[in-house]
Amino acid sequence: MLKTECTNPLIVGAVSSCGHGDKILLVDGNYPLASKSGSAQKIYLGVSRGLPTVPQVLKALESICSFEKIEAMVPESGDYSEPLKECMQVLDFLEVVPVGRWEFYDMASKEDVRVAISTGEDRTYACLLLTVGVS
Repeated sequence: MLKTECTNPLIVGAVSSCGHGDKILLVDGNYPLASKSGSAQKIYLGVSRGLPTVPQVLKALESICSFEKIEAMVPESGDYSEPLKECMQVLDFLEVVPVGRWEFYDMASKEDVRVAISTGEDRTYACLLLTVGVS
């Protein structure tokens, strides 16, 4: 049994193929993963409405990988959603770069996004692009 927070074999395998500067897309259940994640390896984790949440999956990811940057989808108002605030507590050492919805979709479809993970999160604007750092 793995000793990390993350025990999902698909996630562990996918993240292990990432290198410095690659990106991991972590999104809520409302996100159009099939059409807005380019050629990234897609992993669907939603088991029921609301589970798992984006902050829960982020905590598991953080146990196996270091991150140097967070880009987050924010509404036009620029307000941070509750799930985003919770994610900021998980990775309290990183600054969040807010990105508008349409720009985020474009960024999430680029080649440097290697892994795309959809959760069961039912709260909106819980979408992150995580840049892999150096361990």
